[in-house]
Amino acid sequence: MPTIRGKSLKAIAYDIAEGYVVVNPLFLKPLDGESLKGLHQEIMKVQVEIRGERFPQGESKAIRWRNTRLQRLNSAVMILKNFARERRLFLF
Repeated sequence: MPTIRGKSLKAIAYDIAEGYVVVNPLFLKPLDGESLKGLHQEIMKVQVEIRGERFPQGESKAIRWRNTRLQRLNSAVMILKNFARERRLFLF
């Protein structure tokens, strides 16, 4: 299983959602095609998992936290897709 900086791709996806890891082209540059595809898949899984959690009705801080995590993951996917397109890689 591919790893990034000694962590599994699943752990990196959760770290992106929590805000511990920032995805940018410098972060993605040393990764090969297999790692990029794996990271994309794990990010998508974490997005589905967060969306599948019970929605926090009436708790504004919890709603904001949920939306922030989803926003971080979504922006990471967009950056990842653009980076892969520049390298002429297919993520699917």
